[in-house]
Amino acid sequence: MQTERQTLSVTQLNEYLKMLLDGDRVLSSVFVRGEISNFKLYSSGHAYFTLKDDAGQLKSVMFRSYFSRMAFLPEDGMRVIAHGRVSVYESSGQYQLYVDDLQPDGAGSLAMRFEQLKRKLAAEGLFDESRKRPLPPMPRRIGVITSPSGAAVHDIINVLGRRFPAAEMILYPSEVQGTQAPAQLISGVEFFSMTGLVDVIILGRGGGSAEDLWAFNDEYLARAVASCSIPVISAVGHESDFTICDFVADRRAPTPSAAAEIAVPDMGEILRGLASVRAGLQTSMQKLIVQERRMLNQITQSRVFSRPEQMLDGFRQRLDEGEAELTRAVGQTLLQKRQSTAALAGKLQALNPLSILSRGYATVSREGISITSIKQINDNDTLDIRMADGSVRATVSQRKDTEQ
Repeated sequence: MQTERQTLSVTQLNEYLKMLLDGDRVLSSVFVRGEISNFKLYSSGHAYFTLKDDAGQLKSVMFRSYFSRMAFLPEDGMRVIAHGRVSVYESSGQYQLYVDDLQPDGAGSLAMRFEQLKRKLAAEGLFDESRKRPLPPMPRRIGVITSPSGAAVHDIINVLGRRFPAAEMILYPSEVQGTQAPAQLISGVEFFSMTGLVDVIILGRGGGSAEDLWAFNDEYLARAVASCSIPVISAVGHESDFTICDFVADRRAPTPSAAAEIAVPDMGEILRGLASVRAGLQTSMQKLIVQERRMLNQITQSRVFSRPEQMLDGFRQRLDEGEAELTRAVGQTLLQKRQSTAALAGKLQALNPLSILSRGYATVSREGISITSIKQINDNDTLDIRMADGSVRATVSQRKDTEQ
């Protein structure tokens, strides 16, 4: 008897294979080493790529919830170790690796993350020299963010005390390595930036491995340093060590001791400079005094001081000459004024109405109003006639017009 054959749909088969793979203990948590190719990051935040080696390839996906925790940005050609689970994507019937963690493969993983962050911040302009501020020439307070038990803080204290004891150091204690270090370092930078207690900040620690110094490569710490309102000196490790903070800070010091030397001037040099200036001022003042004394001697020996009366002789003579000239000028002016006054008096005398009356003329008026025309007079009007030696009142008995 022939048994009935079981026929599965494509979807059913894909679901069955997915169930088998999801139930496999090995495939539920697997590490895969390979090279990334065809990497694509979608706006959803999900990343899709292929892991490959010389003989095969594996489709992979990393969803946003895992990809957002990445410390670096994957790129094509990058060798990585991926962790995740293998399952089937039912819609395409293709199995793929669902990645929940991705790490660079090899000892250069930290260096790669360092270079990626360095390129990112440089593209944003955080390393530009134009945004870096000058350090104060003579700070009163220096803020130090480092471990209170490390050698760095003791080196800084020693250098500050030797070079510029007038400055006050304010320590903000912080871890300088480990997972808690970046947040504490950021807190210190923000504290000094907001309070304005100090004039300059030294951020750093002593030497160590790349892993020990890694806290100073934190992106958020770099951004806090870039936005700090106080100039920052980065002093991390030794001279050969470089961190992201070194590039974003206003100044980079090769060691914490060197940072202290950069932060403050040398009091000894200042005192020597003041002594040199003082000596120069004394020399200049002595030269000036000698010159002024020589000039004073020349003045006191001159004729003005030795025979001052001779200087007055000339003034007396010029005064006499000026007095005579003034007398002549005044006399000539008075003569001219007299002549001008006499001429004006003659003109006024000629225009005087009384002078005209003395020559036989008379003025006629009626009630104080001068009569200048026959037409102003009527018969029987009473008129006042004034002559040179008196006046009469007359009544008009007849008016005769010369035009008639």
